[in-house]
Amino acid sequence: MPAAGGRSAARREATGRRLARFAALRGRAARPGQFWDVVAVTAADAEQALGYRQQLAGKLSREELPLGTRYHVFVDPPGPKIGNGGSTLHALRCLEDLYGDKWTTFTVLLIHSGGYSQRLPNASALGKIFTALPFGDPVYQMLELKLAMYIDFPSHMKPGVLVTCSDDIELYSTGATETVTFDRPGFTALAHPSDLSVGTTHGVFVLDPSGSSGEGGLEYTSCHRFLHKPAVETMRRCGAVCVRRNCSQPSSSGDHSGSGVGSECVYTDSVFYMDHSIANQLLMFYKQMGTLCCEIDAYGDFLQALGPGATQDYTEITSNVTNEEPRSVEVRQKLYSLLKGTALNVIVLNNSKFYHIGTTQEYLLHLASDSKLKFELNLQPVAFSIFSGKAEALAGSASVIQSVLEPGCLVGPGSVIEYSRIGPEVSVGKNSIISGSHINLKVAMPSDCFLSSLSVKMNNQVKYASMVFSVEDDLKKSVELLSDIRSLQFFGVSLLECLDLWGIKVSEQLFSSGSTRLGLWTARIFPVCSTLSESVRMSLKMLNSVQHMTAFKLNGLKLLSVEEMLAHKDVEDMLKFRKQLYDKIHLQRQKEKS
Repeated sequence: MPAAGGRSAARREATGRRLARFAALRGRAARPGQFWDVVAVTAADAEQALGYRQQLAGKLSREELPLGTRYHVFVDPPGPKIGNGGSTLHALRCLEDLYGDKWTTFTVLLIHSGGYSQRLPNASALGKIFTALPFGDPVYQMLELKLAMYIDFPSHMKPGVLVTCSDDIELYSTGATETVTFDRPGFTALAHPSDLSVGTTHGVFVLDPSGSSGEGGLEYTSCHRFLHKPAVETMRRCGAVCVRRNCSQPSSSGDHSGSGVGSECVYTDSVFYMDHSIANQLLMFYKQMGTLCCEIDAYGDFLQALGPGATQDYTEITSNVTNEEPRSVEVRQKLYSLLKGTALNVIVLNNSKFYHIGTTQEYLLHLASDSKLKFELNLQPVAFSIFSGKAEALAGSASVIQSVLEPGCLVGPGSVIEYSRIGPEVSVGKNSIISGSHINLKVAMPSDCFLSSLSVKMNNQVKYASMVFSVEDDLKKSVELLSDIRSLQFFGVSLLECLDLWGIKVSEQLFSSGSTRLGLWTARIFPVCSTLSESVRMSLKMLNSVQHMTAFKLNGLKLLSVEEMLAHKDVEDMLKFRKQLYDKIHLQRQKEKS
């Protein structure tokens, strides 16, 4: 465990208090005003929404969430991607459809979780908001952590909507008499002191000249202008860079703040609140638009319109948009006109940290190394699992979550095992991720290995497929021409060479998605098998053939891409496997107690 400075220790203590308050509410009805009136999670499509609803229902039946709150999953309308801003607008419409004018009296937590998690594929099938964390009994997932970290907010909030994302964690400490209060008209955002390099990938607040002293737990101020993923020169030119005695700077590890003396910093964004007056204006805008034909960013397109220094220049910059649509500039300009002149209040949390766990590297760093997050959340090396092997079989920085590890297996440093069964003759290398798998063969898995198994429904039968990659592989990278696929890499080897080893021909049929996106995400390379353990065995043999450059032919087998595995996923069967693990672990614990 890392040596903790005073700030980190204060965050750990404050976090512990919030977790205890949330734990006391699980399975109980909160008093009026004590908890959220509505908790809403967004989903990208009907299939994802169905999986989310099943998991929410399971949590409620097991009394893992506070009762009396309205929990909803709102699915994006079919058609083009609308971004988290479009999802926000659509969620407001869903709330009005469900509750009429009554929704304007609610405190609403809106969690965006509509992506396919291509950079952290073990969260792809069941959702980033249901990513497991190594603590709690039963284990906490990101949803419970979010609810716990925001436990103080509803009782200090006027009716309105708090918007957050599903793959970040905000930890903070304030003074004994200080409270985070959302009671001002317009928008109110939380701000975290961060290194300038962090600012280039986040939103950055240009605070009013009186600004923040950088001292104390929190300060209320207003924002002159909001910059979205600005260059360092832009931050300097616009007056966003501050020098604070107590300012915090991150390490290169991805922690978004630390301790620095007299160092430069900027204040970066995380969650934001909007009162019901603004939410209604946005809802009216959405109704007038009819349907959205382009992506809208809740941060870039809402917040950049705010504050007295806002200009509409940003509406024509589309570099941050995944798919540029012909009407995107027009829609963004209309939003700017709607929101121009609206206040952006800022709550500066001087002793705070923003952690992102949206990639395999971030996930491994924060969960399975001696990170500050591990200290501040008191993450455990073995969380709700059976592991009765010798202590040296589990490296100190590894993390095991709701899994059964048989005596004799070895887990390398910096690796995460979640929702899996690992046999006695299995050796897992360092910095690896094993998720939802059953490995019962003799195998020495390489380091930096990513293995995740899915249940799939094929011709009304439950089958299994396991994806295997390097944690460094870029699943978002794609090419347009078949002749360019030699640039795609699988575990450091050209995909073209791998296909040759596996006996897979290069053709238009090699990729799903109608061959419009040729990449690891859409490559049909993973065999469909009748059992979970067999699918793991086949995928590990594929990997072994690449590592040793020996042939392992997949001719005649039904092969799926990751994209197709997700399209055919059987959420019910995956949750059934997790329940079997839960029951086995729970029974073992009962025996140990008696």
